[in-house]
Amino acid sequence: MTAPIPRDIPDLPPIPGIPVLMPSHVPATAVMTPACRPLAAAYRLLVALTAAAAVAVEMTLGSPLHSLSHFAIQSNILLALVFVLAARRAWTARRPLPSALTGATLLYAVVTGLVYHLLLASGASAYALPGVLTGTATAPTGWHAITNQVLHTATPIAAVLDWLLLTAPGQLRLRRAATWMLYPLTYLAFALVRGELLAPGAPGRYLYPFLDVDRHGYKSVLGNALLLGLAIYALAIALVALDHARPNPIRRRVHHRTKTGFRLQPPVG
Repeated sequence: MTAPIPRDIPDLPPIPGIPVLMPSHVPATAVMTPACRPLAAAYRLLVALTAAAAVAVEMTLGSPLHSLSHFAIQSNILLALVFVLAARRAWTARRPLPSALTGATLLYAVVTGLVYHLLLASGASAYALPGVLTGTATAPTGWHAITNQVLHTATPIAAVLDWLLLTAPGQLRLRRAATWMLYPLTYLAFALVRGELLAPGAPGRYLYPFLDVDRHGYKSVLGNALLLGLAIYALAIALVALDHARPNPIRRRVHHRTKTGFRLQPPVG
């Protein structure tokens, strides 16, 4: 004879060692499919073609090797390549390019514009050289004047507008600022070595007046390079700070649950 089955079975204690599933939030970017952005793609392609055309014309008007030695030419070539890739990603609804690359491109474009307008084209500057691409102290004329303004004014402004109006904020990282300084340091070494390899008195031996060792000596040139490097680094930090403080120009009106993602629930049964 068996014992009667009790009517009330007490709750069994939980088995130790089995974790309890907790609610987990997934960002909306992980579940939302990137959308095609034809306007952004068209704008970036237009900027890339403009920069590439200005570089090509400038190289045709003078010595290609001499033109390629300028920081403005190199930064605009980088901008054209990056904007072509960014345009393709915007058109095909793919994720944006890494912020380390786009941030560096933005920084170099802004440096190109600021150095030209504050140091080279300003009459109050001790290093004024308006015709920097041609190596003349007078303002360029003809096609040189057009390419000069495109490379030093139009494309830097276009890069800033793309960052402010067509790019999501909060992408730039402060730890990348030091990495972005590698190219300016490499360019400084290139400019000084190039000047040493050319014969004394050769036209365009030093591409920029503040790097002219013949006129100022190495002590002053390295001092100028240090001040300029610190200014570029401060500019990089300022761009990162502004990137995290500016509003989002491409924010979408989506449902609250879509913004916060979905929530994993404990299994049923």
